[in-house]
Amino acid sequence: MTKAEWESLCDGCAKCCLLKLEDEDTGEFHYTDVACRLLDHQTCRCIDYKNRKKQVPDCVVLTPKKISSLKWMPSTCAYRLISEGKDLLPWHPLVSGEADSVHDHNVSVLGKIVAEQDIPEEDLEDHIVDWAG
Repeated sequence: MTKAEWESLCDGCAKCCLLKLEDEDTGEFHYTDVACRLLDHQTCRCIDYKNRKKQVPDCVVLTPKKISSLKWMPSTCAYRLISEGKDLLPWHPLVSGEADSVHDHNVSVLGKIVAEQDIPEEDLEDHIVDWAG
């Protein structure tokens, strides 16, 4: 798969850009409704994708080799689905032919998130959501 083909798998849901908390006892991940400071809340895309790792050192650059070890990726994520040998979901832009189908089917974070800079780190637990994972 070429780099362009790999990148085209992103459906633009932006769930991977949500801050997540890991339960130290169980290893389970919990999504919050708090978005990375680089996420554009209107487009659900990174505002500095090319330099995101420099600006946000914790940002994970997804690669085919890494994806299977990232258990926190949402179950609807095309990268995860492909790595598990599954088909893309009907609302995925590559299947639907519509760039905004992920938003039209209410699968993205559009309209559901708050900015990282607005939430103190100690309040993240108050922002755990069940719709993202």
